[in-house]
Amino acid sequence: MSDLDFLSRAFGFGPEAPSAKDDDSGSLLAARDALLRMNSAFRILTDAMPQMVWSTLPDGFHDYYNARWYEFTGVPSGSTDGEGWNGVFHPADQDHAWGVWRHSLETGEPYEITYRLRHHSGEYRWTLGRALPLRNEQGKIVRWIGTCTDIHQAKMMAEENEVLSRELSHRIKNIFAVINGLIGMSARQSPELKPLAAELQDRIAALGRAHEFARPHSEQSRPVSIASTLRGLLTEILVAYPALGEGRLVIAGDDPEIDDRSATPIALVFHELATNSAKYGALSAEQGRVDIDIVQDGNDVKVNWTERDGPAIVGEPQETGFGTRLVQLAINQQLAGDIQRHWLPEGLRVEMRMSASRLRRAEGAPV
Repeated sequence: MSDLDFLSRAFGFGPEAPSAKDDDSGSLLAARDALLRMNSAFRILTDAMPQMVWSTLPDGFHDYYNARWYEFTGVPSGSTDGEGWNGVFHPADQDHAWGVWRHSLETGEPYEITYRLRHHSGEYRWTLGRALPLRNEQGKIVRWIGTCTDIHQAKMMAEENEVLSRELSHRIKNIFAVINGLIGMSARQSPELKPLAAELQDRIAALGRAHEFARPHSEQSRPVSIASTLRGLLTEILVAYPALGEGRLVIAGDDPEIDDRSATPIALVFHELATNSAKYGALSAEQGRVDIDIVQDGNDVKVNWTERDGPAIVGEPQETGFGTRLVQLAINQQLAGDIQRHWLPEGLRVEMRMSASRLRRAEGAPV
């Protein structure tokens, strides 16, 4: 395709480009010269880019690739025009790439996909493909302009990091298991410590679930049930209680994002609340109910724990145990909030306020 044909199609002039013989006043010749200069500038610009650049007609017919494309793939010039581009994709990625591309052509939505592209060495390298439609003044698509970026090294590093993350997570969970085993061994030697040991083992188990929830996951390693949100973590922590599946333990409201820094204190707080409720409160009764309502208001995340239909409460306990102090410490110091307990006749109501900035680090903040 000539430079003039390319620019004529690129800017929607149709199959017939202006020609000198139609030029009575010189305006068409000037337009042709302008198109040629624009084409020259476009080609120089795209050849200078580190990415592979390509473009297509509105129907998706590929008719231009820059020099980087041919350097990377090593294919003869023009051999990937039309539909030939799919042949240099990994066979396992070709159908998916076609599907995503057809969707963009049908809807006009931006095209974005990762796939393996055959390098001139014969190696398949991971590549990020993107494209946007170029529209005329009437909003009609006249061309697609796209890029391919080699992300193979970053992809390999991410996979290596995932392997390391899994190994570290496995070792941490082994540490939790060893600690639990040591506590159980000590409790067997000192029977009077069994109740305390059981509570401590439960807390360590809650920390283990919080760790699995909050550790970095890839798309492959992330369990389906896990999402990096407050409601997701509460579901993970409370799933062991039958009331959750029976609809008597309900988590509702907003769903702020969290990270590993806040997952541990949150897990400890709600483990303590649920454990006490199962022993003395609403979860100890067959018809007892607990509602957890979450409201985010700016930087404040308010969580209300409300029990009802459990044993009647005659008043506030005279003494506070270690668990109560643990919850107070987690809310006040680690989550920069406050907590209030209301010992109502119909059931305990706990009002908590946490700082949203403590639930999740800001983007770019140090770990």
